[in-house]
Order: sequence, then structure tokens, then C-alpha cells
Amino acid sequence: MPYGLRKSLIIERTGEAMYKNYLFDLDGTLLPMNMRVFTDAYLTAFCDRFVGALGIDARTLVRALWTGTGAVLKNDGECLNVEVFWRTMSRCCGKDMRGYADSFDDFYRSDFEEIRRFTGFQPRANELIGQIKQSGAKLIIATNPVFPKSATFARIRWAGLDPNDFDYVTVYDNSSACKPNLNYYDEICSICSIHPEDSVMIGNDVDEDMVASRLGFDTFLVTDCLLNRSEKDYSVYRNGSFDDMCDYIESVLR
Repeated sequence: MPYGLRKSLIIERTGEAMYKNYLFDLDGTLLPMNMRVFTDAYLTAFCDRFVGALGIDARTLVRALWTGTGAVLKNDGECLNVEVFWRTMSRCCGKDMRGYADSFDDFYRSDFEEIRRFTGFQPRANELIGQIKQSGAKLIIATNPVFPKSATFARIRWAGLDPNDFDYVTVYDNSSACKPNLNYYDEICSICSIHPEDSVMIGNDVDEDMVASRLGFDTFLVTDCLLNRSEKDYSVYRNGSFDDMCDYIESVLR
């Protein structure tokens, strides 16, 4: 058992649940995946659908998509992420791309489903979410809001979960910041009327998810699909496999 988990299990608790709010990352956490493999498959499907339809060559389209996503990741809160994305896409493609928003949504409801085979599955995820919901705590999907609702809800369902089980899901048209910007977490707290000290952020990314601890969130780093770009020492965070995380949360709920 990882040191971070062993340490967490000896925390004294009252009879009341430790957390009132549970924030879960999606990709690599609730939905296992190799990000590189998934991204390659996603870009291939995206180009297959839109290169001919938009009259834009694949290289330009992929560059526009990445540039738009990069701009969203750097959003400083001046406007919603969706506005940043379409403004940047339009500039990169040399024409107004906002008119294609419905076509993009249709892609995420249809062609995008083929990408599901490049993701994994956590059998305990559905049961865990059900237990948390039954406890009365708030459930939040805290995934980086670079996608529309259609794409994010699809990935929640791939994880064997119901989007309606969550009190809030961050998507690009309800958010004005992204992880690891602390404004992202501040925005969730404000919109959902929650406090960091009553909450836990669960994710697989050392930089993007564990940064929530700086605001007072408790954290759990899921290591199955670990992302640690800077090779940081993550032993300072409670950590372990997805099963370890489930065991820990279930011990909190008992």
C-alpha cells in the first residue's frame, strides 16, 4: 500500500463524512486511457469527418484545433472558454467557424463514439459514484473544460456513468479557466457554493489535479494512468491505484 494511502487511513474522523464535495477528473481517472493513443485516434476521426466538409486541409485543421485548445488552456477569465476556442479557430482557418458548432456537436454524438475502443474501463467506478451520491455529498466532474458538453457527456457514459448523477460538469461553455490555473477551481467553488476544506479533488495528473491542494482541497492522486510531466515527487500527496482510491473513499463514507 502506498505511503500516502497508509498515512491517510489513520486520519481521525468524526462520525460525519469527511468530505461534502467530491471532484473527479475524467480522462485517465474515471475513464482509463493512454492519452497519446486516444488523441491520435481522435484527430484521425476528426479529420475524416471535417477535412472535406470544411474544405480545409488536414494539417491546417489539426493546427487550428490545437491552437484553439491551447488558447483555451491559457484563458485568463476574460470570457468563456467556448468564445476563446471559436475565435482562435476562426483566425487559424481564415473564416468564421462558429457556424460549424452544430456539426461539431453532431460529430461528438456520432463519429466520436468510435473512439471509445481506445479507452479502458474501471468496474468499480459506477458503484463508487453511487455510494457517494447516496451519502448526499456533491459530485462534480472536474475535467479540463476544452470540450463541449456533447463530448464530455459521451466520455462520462464511456466510463459506465450517468451524467445526471453529477451536480456539475465543467465544459467549455460554462468555464472561463482551465487546470492548472487556480481560477478554474475557484470558479467551481463559486458556481457550486462549495468550500475547498470540505472537498477532495481526485485525479491522475500531478500538475493539473494536485494543484487544488494549494487552495485547501484534500487530494488523491490516482496512479494507474499517471501524468507527471515534470517528474515531481508525488509522495507528498495521498496516492495509489484506482482500487486504492475506492477503498479510501469507501472508508471515509463508512
